[in-house]
Amino acid sequence: MIRICTIFIFGSLIWLLPRVGHGQELNCKVTIEAGQIQTSDRSVFKDLERSISTFLNTRKWTNDSYKNHERIECGIFLNITQMPAIGQFKANAQITIARPIYNSNYESVLFNFADRDFEFDYLESQPLEYNDNTFITNLTSMLAFYAYVILAMDYDSFSELGGTQFIQKALIVVNNAQSSGRPGWQPLASTRSRNALLENLNNPQMVDLRKNSYAYHRLALDTFSKNPDQSREKILDALRNVKKVWTIHPTSIFVISFFDAKAAELAKVFSEGGNLNIRREAFDILTQLDPKRDIYQIILPK
Repeated sequence: MIRICTIFIFGSLIWLLPRVGHGQELNCKVTIEAGQIQTSDRSVFKDLERSISTFLNTRKWTNDSYKNHERIECGIFLNITQMPAIGQFKANAQITIARPIYNSNYESVLFNFADRDFEFDYLESQPLEYNDNTFITNLTSMLAFYAYVILAMDYDSFSELGGTQFIQKALIVVNNAQSSGRPGWQPLASTRSRNALLENLNNPQMVDLRKNSYAYHRLALDTFSKNPDQSREKILDALRNVKKVWTIHPTSIFVISFFDAKAAELAKVFSEGGNLNIRREAFDILTQLDPKRDIYQIILPK
C-alpha cells in the first residue's frame, strides 16, 4: 500500500501527541497562476501570493499550541482567470490538505476541493484585515473559511468529530459573508459552493463521513504497517459509510471531494494484496460511487 514503510519515523509519532509549545497552526503553500491576465505590471500577483501566505501562516486560528513540525501541511492554488478592473479578480481555487501517517514517511491527502467562485478585490500592499465577528472583505472571509475547514479536517482525522469547533467557526464566517452578495456564500445557489460544503460538514445525515476520517486515518492508515489486512477491512467499512451517505445525497460535494482526495490512495490500498472478497467489494463500491475514474481497475487481479 503506498509502500507504507515499517521504519519508525520520530516526527510522525510526535504528531500524535498533545500539541505543546508555541506557534501558528498552518503551513500553507500559496501559489498564484495569472498567465491568462494581460497586464504590464505583474508585481501585484507576487505581492498577493505573499500577503495570503502571511495571513494564513502567521495568524493564530486556535487556542492550541503547535511546534513547527506539528503545523498542518496544506496548499492553496489560485488560477486567476479574469481581472475585470484594477484590483478586481476572478479565480478558481484548489485547496488541499495533507496528513502524516504514523510509522511511515507517507502523507495522506485529507482534502481536495475546487472553489470556482473565488472572487475578490485586492490592491498591491493592501493589508488583509479580518474579524471573526464581521464581514470585512471577501478575500479574508474566504481565506478564514478555508483555514477553519483545514483545521476541522485535520482534527477530525486525529479524534472522532474533533474538528466540530472549527466547523462552527466556519459557519460564523459563512453567515457573516452572506450579506455581501458575493458568489459561493448563498444557500441553494450551487451544490459545489463553500455554502454547500459547510452544509455537508454540518449535516447530521452526513456525520458518518466525518467519523470516517478518524477511522480511516487513525485506526486504519496509522496502523497499516502492523496489520494491513485489518486496516483494509476498516477502510472498507469507511467506504460502506460513504455509500450510505451517497445513497441519500448522491450529489454531495463532501462525497465528491472525498474521492478527489482519496481515489489514488484507495486504488493502491486495495490493489496491493489482501482478501479477494474485500477487494471485490471495495471495487464495486468505488466504481459505483466514482465511475469516472479508471484507476480502480488495478484493484482486481487480471
